[in-house]
Amino acid sequence: MSENGQKHFRLKGSQSILLGFVFMIVIGAILLMLPFSTRTGEWTGFTDALFTATSASSVTGLVVYDTASRWSWFGQLVILTLIQIGGMGVVTMTTILTKLIGKKIGLHARATLQEAVSAPNLGELMKYTRFICIGTVIFEAAGAIAMSPVFIKEYGVLKGLWVSVFTSVSAFCNAGFDLNGSHGAFSSMVPYMDNPVIVITLVLLILTGGLGFLTWMDIRRYGFKFYKYSTQSKIIIVMEIFLVLIPVIYLWFGEYQDLPANQRFWASLFQAVTPRTAGFNTTDYNNFSGTGVVMTIILMLTGGAPGSTAGGMKITTIAVLFFTMIAFFKHEKSPAIFKRRITNEAVTGAVAVFMLDLIITIFGAMIIAKVEDLAFMKTLFESASAVATVGLTMGITSTLSTVSKYVLIFLMYTGRVGGLTLVFAAITRKSMGNRQYPADNIAVG
Repeated sequence: MSENGQKHFRLKGSQSILLGFVFMIVIGAILLMLPFSTRTGEWTGFTDALFTATSASSVTGLVVYDTASRWSWFGQLVILTLIQIGGMGVVTMTTILTKLIGKKIGLHARATLQEAVSAPNLGELMKYTRFICIGTVIFEAAGAIAMSPVFIKEYGVLKGLWVSVFTSVSAFCNAGFDLNGSHGAFSSMVPYMDNPVIVITLVLLILTGGLGFLTWMDIRRYGFKFYKYSTQSKIIIVMEIFLVLIPVIYLWFGEYQDLPANQRFWASLFQAVTPRTAGFNTTDYNNFSGTGVVMTIILMLTGGAPGSTAGGMKITTIAVLFFTMIAFFKHEKSPAIFKRRITNEAVTGAVAVFMLDLIITIFGAMIIAKVEDLAFMKTLFESASAVATVGLTMGITSTLSTVSKYVLIFLMYTGRVGGLTLVFAAITRKSMGNRQYPADNIAVG
């Protein structure tokens, strides 16, 4: 409140994050609408430009146009910029720019940044943000350098370097946009299915970006001394190993048994990693069995780590729910992981995230299935890909009507900023009181 008694309107952290993404998406859409953003010099309709800008900003990767054949160098640069900002976060990028021009960052701005990057505390906030920036540059540069010999050989020096940088940023930010349209529209990484350089580099970039910078800080501090890591980092690393190995084994024996051994291995490894939540693919998902499609949907919704470039419910959410279930079966008072008790707030938050994402995924799929008259499993795959900001598709994105495109736009935006962020932004402090009603027992199960 000011000296004259008037109240100053101040956005909550969640509201600042939401509006920041909206502003970025709208600016991106306007730029992509312009004639010089396309190779043919034609205007792009608002809906398709908005869809592309939302997909890039939310690091999803669903596209209505093939990126390489539709967009000019300028259009591709706009998309890459949206991917980079979307991957690191609007608030993070704004903070970096504020520091670069020499302005001080106030307490309210620091609190918003802490919420945006999932920093552990305000004291290490700027150090943590600096670590994110430096780490991002190092990982993306390393990825581009590793892939450049392959792409330079195929496209020439200038275009090869551009494709390498674009692909590396897209992979690290878990976006799934590619520039391989010369192999055929929407070909993604299919031409490099058994290329070890491309597959290994992309897998490492996807996992690195999806691991989360809090985990990388623990790795930098303690090296291989796993016992010193935070409980969250321990959960993330163990879950990552589990969520890579199990799908690889299934894909090897369940989906790719007809491929030669070499292609079988690389395809299994890549398709085990990319659903969480990169959006590249080296094989056609229409050739998957129903079991393979369902497994991919589960991997997409699971996502990566908190504070990472990946989307989804987050692997910590799934871990908390799993150990809560185990604790209930064992009649324990509270769940525990690595000899640490999980708080009630974490359990409640995990349930809320799980239910919210599940509800909007299913309802989104139902709407698209009804509007487009498509099989529900295909639209569920598309809806899960949007909510989890993955970008994988069974080939229906470019055929969707305007209504379905706006459904996906909403799902991608919600998935990137977080469903709970939307809810918290809409709820006022007054409505989040601490009143308690008398307890009553309700039978479940």
